[in-house]
Amino acid sequence: MKRNLILTAVILCIAISVNAQNTFNKGDKVVNLGIGFGNALYTGSGYTNKIPPISASFEMGIIDNLFDEKSSIGVGGYLGYTSAKWEYYDWGYKYSDFIIGARGAFHYQLVDKMDTYTGLLIGYDIVTAKEFGTSYSYDYSSSASGLTWSYFIGARYYFANNIGAMAEVGWGIAYLNLGLTLKF
Repeated sequence: MKRNLILTAVILCIAISVNAQNTFNKGDKVVNLGIGFGNALYTGSGYTNKIPPISASFEMGIIDNLFDEKSSIGVGGYLGYTSAKWEYYDWGYKYSDFIIGARGAFHYQLVDKMDTYTGLLIGYDIVTAKEFGTSYSYDYSSSASGLTWSYFIGARYYFANNIGAMAEVGWGIAYLNLGLTLKF
């Protein structure tokens, strides 16, 4: 009985994979709008007025049928932003983090209506800090910038031909991004 159940599940998974229509093709344009969860920035006590990690990415399909009819390649851009304020009485710092970058992704269709992909982000990370308050009169301001990169894995599930939900795991502005995807 257990063996038949496992065999049926395997056949069903293969049938779903074989019949899946590719949801990301050459010429497709996709915009992801996401909110991030989990990052190493601005953790601990004293932080107030946080703007959660938000991101937007654009991707265009440039290659179809790389290995077979279910594979494709896309390239595009990425923007990510988050900020927070740390306060101690009437003194503190305002921090912000802004990432701008380029992404490339390999797509492989595993399930109907779901675009699964993995890729790399290469970008520039701009971090700023500014002191505020009246307790001390240092009026300190600083910024740090540098190259950044990220490996990511994601999926987009389409509820209609041009709108769906997206999820990405990796590093950009956050470890997990969830949001909306629009296809043009």
